Amino acid sequence: MTAPRTTAPRKVLGRLSLPERTFVADALRTETVGGVLLLMAAITALIWANIPALHDGYESVSHFHFGPEALGLHLSVAHWAADGLLAVFFFVAGIELKRELVAGDLRDPRAAALPVVAALCGMAVPALVYTLTNLSGGGSLQGWAVPTATDIAFALAVLAVIGTSLPSALRAFLLTLAVVDDLFAILIIAVFFTNTINFAALGGAVVGLAVFWLLLRKGVRGWYVYVPLALVIWALMYNSGVHATIAGVAMGLMLRCHRHEGEAHSPGEHIEHLVRPLSAGLAVPLFALFSAGVAISGGALGDVFTKPETLGVVLGLVVGKALGIFGGTWLTARFTRASLSDDLAWADVFAVATLAGIGFTVSLLIGELAFDGDAVLTDEVKAAVLTGSLIAAALATVLLKIRNSKYRRLCEAEERDEDLDGIPDIYEEDDPAYHLRMAAIYENKAAEHRRTAELKAAERRALAEVQGGAGDEDDRPA
Repeated sequence: MTAPRTTAPRKVLGRLSLPERTFVADALRTETVGGVLLLMAAITALIWANIPALHDGYESVSHFHFGPEALGLHLSVAHWAADGLLAVFFFVAGIELKRELVAGDLRDPRAAALPVVAALCGMAVPALVYTLTNLSGGGSLQGWAVPTATDIAFALAVLAVIGTSLPSALRAFLLTLAVVDDLFAILIIAVFFTNTINFAALGGAVVGLAVFWLLLRKGVRGWYVYVPLALVIWALMYNSGVHATIAGVAMGLMLRCHRHEGEAHSPGEHIEHLVRPLSAGLAVPLFALFSAGVAISGGALGDVFTKPETLGVVLGLVVGKALGIFGGTWLTARFTRASLSDDLAWADVFAVATLAGIGFTVSLLIGELAFDGDAVLTDEVKAAVLTGSLIAAALATVLLKIRNSKYRRLCEAEERDEDLDGIPDIYEEDDPAYHLRMAAIYENKAAEHRRTAELKAAERRALAEVQGGAGDEDDRPA
């Protein structure tokens, strides 16, 4: 008679596998640096736009047009940043999403349920909060999508600035959440902010994407092939009327992100490693520089909390995001009969959900698209995005700092490597060879301590003999 099999209850936000932890650490390291640059770019934009002597210079640079007019690409600097540089950002987002689907947490439907449901609730609730605020206040419903986005780079910059030791499971949850969030933001942009379509240009973009995919499948290599083709696809997508960033995410999703035998890295991982610094360190900060420069005054900040459109954005980011992500995570755990990791509490999930209320990059982009043609309201919504993101960051800082001593202990346990084999000890607890190595290490330490004890004891006896002999000689008569 065989014993019944028992399965351990599934844990929500449990410890990552070692390969996943390594990937997340590398990705977040680049995003954190980019986030600090993003923060600096936003501050620079606000200073540049609000100092009277510099304001005209900011406006003239932002609205300076260049590019081939015959190709429909005679755009302003701000337009190039939003449609051109952000395509690089969404290209990286596409690669991240593809990797999550084939090699990451989203590969397993049970594991994927948590970030997908949390991201969907984290977008639906802010949209609902915005809609209710504007229905009750008589405002415009066009901006319902503005508070739905999470800016992972800005969130990580906040973590870097406040110096909190967030455990890798929570960082990975935040990263995966942002990846899924970016996917749905892309769908929102494609579906709701495409007015007229040039089918000839769109058809050309689709043909270009097909050629891109075919070259990848044939194993053709060389940046001099793909970069010109990508620029053509982007230009055709822009002229089609569909937002040009869709071209970036489409090409990112086509890259192979699983490894063949003998490969250290898949092509997608390799290209992401090359392009991510360009995205995080240049593309997104430049977009912020030419999008975050809104006039800030006491009256303008007061208007943020009085106009329904701007109040809806602030409440959506601060209240809607936190409740949506926390509620989605709790419901997933409740209905899948999973329990929270023993190392964490639901207060930690709420703190991360609050941090996800930092909307910034994609929220600014959607704000420009939603209120295109109304420059005044566009700037007011941008101010609301900045205000809501700042409030969310401040609240998350307080909540995370309260638990920081706990996080620090968890991070120290995750990093400890007493046997110096390059693998954290916490991942080797079930390996007999690890325990044999540790036994040898402790035996060597014990032997060293015994030798030291014997040496010190011998030195003490010798010193006592010398002192005793000198006293006897002094007592003898002259």
